[in-house]
Amino acid sequence: MSVETIYTSAACNRTPDSLDWGPDGLIYFAANNAIAVFDPKYHGSVKIVRTLIGHKARVNTVRVVRDGSECHGGINLLSGSDDETCILWNTKQDGGAVRYILKGHTKGVTAVDALVNTATNNLIVATGSVDSSIKLWQATAESTFECIQTIDLRSGLTFAMKLFCLPRSNAVMLAYTTDTDVVKLCVRQKRTDADEATFEPVEQLKGHCDWVRGLDCIQLPDSEDWLLASSSQDTFIRLWRISPRASLQKQKEFKEILLEEDITVEERTFTVRAADGAEYHYALSLESVLQGHEGWVYGVHFCMRDGKLHLLSSSIDKSLTVWTPSESGVWVESVRVGEVGGSSLGFYGGKFSPDGSSIIGHGFQGSFHLWREDAAQPGLWKPSTILGGHFGGVRDLAWDPAGGMYVVTLSADQTTRVHAPWSRPEGEETWHELGRPQVHGYDMQCLTLLSRYRLASAAEEKIIRIFQAPSNFVQNFRALCGVVTDPEGDAVVESNPMGASVPSLGLSNKAVFEVETPETDSRHIKDMYPEHYFSPIALESPPAEETLMQNTLWPEIQKLYGHGNELYAIASSPDGALIASGCRATSTDQAQILLWDTASWRVVQQLTAHQLTVTQLAFAPDGQQLLSVSRDRTFSVFRRVSSAFELVMRSDKTKGVHTRIIWCCDWSHDSERFATGSRDGKVVAWKAANEESNGAAVAPFEQAGVLELKNESITAVAFGRRKLSDGRYLVAVGLESGVIKLYALGQWDLLLNISEDHAHHLTVKRLSFRPHVEQHQLASCGEDGLVRVYSIKL
Repeated sequence: MSVETIYTSAACNRTPDSLDWGPDGLIYFAANNAIAVFDPKYHGSVKIVRTLIGHKARVNTVRVVRDGSECHGGINLLSGSDDETCILWNTKQDGGAVRYILKGHTKGVTAVDALVNTATNNLIVATGSVDSSIKLWQATAESTFECIQTIDLRSGLTFAMKLFCLPRSNAVMLAYTTDTDVVKLCVRQKRTDADEATFEPVEQLKGHCDWVRGLDCIQLPDSEDWLLASSSQDTFIRLWRISPRASLQKQKEFKEILLEEDITVEERTFTVRAADGAEYHYALSLESVLQGHEGWVYGVHFCMRDGKLHLLSSSIDKSLTVWTPSESGVWVESVRVGEVGGSSLGFYGGKFSPDGSSIIGHGFQGSFHLWREDAAQPGLWKPSTILGGHFGGVRDLAWDPAGGMYVVTLSADQTTRVHAPWSRPEGEETWHELGRPQVHGYDMQCLTLLSRYRLASAAEEKIIRIFQAPSNFVQNFRALCGVVTDPEGDAVVESNPMGASVPSLGLSNKAVFEVETPETDSRHIKDMYPEHYFSPIALESPPAEETLMQNTLWPEIQKLYGHGNELYAIASSPDGALIASGCRATSTDQAQILLWDTASWRVVQQLTAHQLTVTQLAFAPDGQQLLSVSRDRTFSVFRRVSSAFELVMRSDKTKGVHTRIIWCCDWSHDSERFATGSRDGKVVAWKAANEESNGAAVAPFEQAGVLELKNESITAVAFGRRKLSDGRYLVAVGLESGVIKLYALGQWDLLLNISEDHAHHLTVKRLSFRPHVEQHQLASCGEDGLVRVYSIKL
């Protein structure tokens, strides 16, 4: 038995410098506590090909090591995390990629950089932390890295660092910025012949008037000079030139007259004592000041392309800008990409591809934006297909019940998202995010699909909201996924609105039936500026982030009021005629399960069984039974009798098999068995019992096998949509540790263990097998924000 991950959805952590583009063409980015690796040219599309697990808390920064493949076991990546460590990785290894873990900081690591000293083939690593220190690390033996120096910043926070070798002396320079407007320069040198070489401050670069957030440097072509770029919250970028000098010269001042004002360009010098005792001299000067952004500039990145220098800057003003020097040496803006208007909140960082023909930016909401230069029209940059994902924990998911054509997920990031396979013209099939039905103001909690194009969701509020897909989404979905037979979609296209929008200060998606055109200037002035941003679009490829946020919302058609507390669990009957819901509860009255009729949108029944919050609800596939599990350590089964549901079984709270909270439950495809999973590490399978035994009434269900995993908490369980070839049931079990296990139900035989590297590194929240497909496919979501789809080969 084997498993293949056919789709992984993830967002970039919302921290500056949390993404880097390696010389191998792969993009490495921080995804919660992990590092995701995605290939931007995977069979002509994009796909996350690997996740690296090693950190225990959020990863703040990721940096690719250039030219590090030949030293210390092939280190080519480093990362810093809130778990107070920096990890050095060899991502070329198939097994454990962690090479070294650098421990020494007392708070989170927020900035890292590394340099391979070509003279000694040794790797020097710099780490900056919230504990107001910078530590320098170096390999002291084949298997150990040790801290060789600590720079005390007193009360400062490190924002950016850059290591590079000065020409001639080959001395290592460290440029770093803190929560000031100054760039500080240190050089590793010896004070006396007896001292070990340490990093000593030699100069400060002053000119910015707010915190400096980004640094990058590059050696100029056909020159020994280095160019250092610094970007600041003052919206400016400054370029500094570092040049070797033959002798120590006096400070020079060059004056120019511009707009009747004196501009002074000051050249300062400093001296470095090399390892051999020789002294080398260098000059510092301000090369240029780049003005063009309107918001904080978080990052800068140099690239050499076709013998010409390019600088990419990323700003919170929603733009990425490429700067190039003109023939006269003046730096000018050559390309500006990004979002004009819209509802995103700018960029935290951006990188060039290794060949400089592509640009990727990561945004405030964890989103990615990719542009490629048109080969036929140089200078024309076009948006390209990209991946995306939730930037908060994903709490629930559901498959399209009509044909398993897509999976919809719901997250604490206040969005629901539709993920589906794109049937590309070349015949390949890759998964992408195709829609964002709901962008809400509350953290989302649970959802269920009533039909292919009707969704019910609940957030941390007391309302259930019902959404209906608009015609524009249906048309694009059918075109991208190759859906041919779709009666429900035909009805939607004929009668439903074109799209939806969220009014200012509103939470409800309002339907948009027609889009105003500029010709209708005869309208009253109050109607001239509609509140919505929706405009219908015919997609030929998966939508970009801007399109997802504005043009894929579903109109809200109904609100259901009835619960007194925040919603926690929701489920719908297989025919979509009933919705069962439960809310947070501390008493029997609050823990009632409400049954809603989707024809009248009214409560038709209140089911009383539990004393605390119902954690999950599940209708049997035959629609005749409803299963509920609760924080009170019990589960209940309701059976349909005529037109109502009656309680037929409730487990015993004190003598029951579960001794802790029951988190999850699911029915088998034939409605004959169900399983319950608990914090006590037990998954219990239940089967129908004989109605009577020797004339005495017994419970309608009895245990069919108990799986006990010691020191684990069971948080998700799902039955396969059909039996295995030997007649046994396939059951997937998700753990709090992030591991997913596949069992054959009989004696609970373990078939496959999906480890954290291929599953989740935080709690698995929901599992569900894809319906209506020949091969077993499993979808999972977790508190780590990842959504995965697996193909299971038996």
